[in-house]
Amino acid sequence: MGNTVSCCVSPSGSPKLPRQVECLEDYQISTELSDDTGPYLQHISDREVPDDLALESNPSDHARASTIFLSKSQTDVNVLWILFCGCAWLYGCKCIKCSFFLKVSPGLVSKKYSSCSTIFIDDSTVSQPNLKSTIKCVTLAIYYNIKNRDSDRSLDIFDEKMHPLSREQVPDDYSRTDPEHKLIYRFVRTLFSAAQLTAECAIVTLVYLERLLTYAELDICPSNWKRIVLGAILLASKVWDDQAVWNVDYCQILKDITVEDMNEMERHFLELLQFNINVPASVYAKYYFDLRSLADGNNLSFPLEPLSNERAQKLEAISRLCEDKYKDLSRVAMRRSLSADNLVGIRRSNAVLS
Repeated sequence: MGNTVSCCVSPSGSPKLPRQVECLEDYQISTELSDDTGPYLQHISDREVPDDLALESNPSDHARASTIFLSKSQTDVNVLWILFCGCAWLYGCKCIKCSFFLKVSPGLVSKKYSSCSTIFIDDSTVSQPNLKSTIKCVTLAIYYNIKNRDSDRSLDIFDEKMHPLSREQVPDDYSRTDPEHKLIYRFVRTLFSAAQLTAECAIVTLVYLERLLTYAELDICPSNWKRIVLGAILLASKVWDDQAVWNVDYCQILKDITVEDMNEMERHFLELLQFNINVPASVYAKYYFDLRSLADGNNLSFPLEPLSNERAQKLEAISRLCEDKYKDLSRVAMRRSLSADNLVGIRRSNAVLS
């Protein structure tokens, strides 16, 4: 698939412009003709919107945009602070009220700090996160997205009343009662443990969830959170894991849901995402570190342990293994180069005898 085509297109033909031009008025599409082989046809990459014209406010696509869940989680702390003290800046204020608030507020309690004699580290990295802690942070992010939502915009395909996940009767106030963090955690943990999914898949699940909220202009609320989370997990497990879980496997986990319902929900989820399932490394890293910030602010810090000789040797071995892999990849990618000295032979310096 090149930029020029020399067959199957008449010279008098002209490429058709896409219909969705009104949403991007400044984005011009080139339709110049090639002199040698006929009319110029766009490559698929040429149709992509440049970075300066794209919506940089979408956190699931751009690393510079702030994640939705982190901004939602800061709402509760800011409201408590304003009601309690009302100062201009909490962390810069020296009054007695702000000092007391900083001491008693969750996430700001005493922590373990490294010293010259003891170093505290956790076993979670951006490439290999801790599974249990990551699931807790991801479900807490979902909880804040539900609790501090702007409205209740939803679609019928995600409504639990219209598409129940179990045979149990859905309560009448299901759309008005916000789920607790423990309920969301148990739901996600059950799926991850039954399907044997990884911690990286949980982070990608959160990326897809917030991308759905942004693209489709929806709100995750009590009436749709289970099906939205299930759709995000289903898609993330297929994209991320090499051995993906089939839809029928999720039907065996949930038991009362049909394969046809799963297929329909997955199809709608992909359409609402505009089939954009790409997760850049920068976006993944941003979500990982924002989840760590969320954990620090809600007393869900990753378990810290003193650095021992065994753990130090293990970390050193992992670092050497990664370094060796990087060197091997660099050697394969790097072409062998020859200098000009090898082309003219070896030059010998003249000896001066006195």
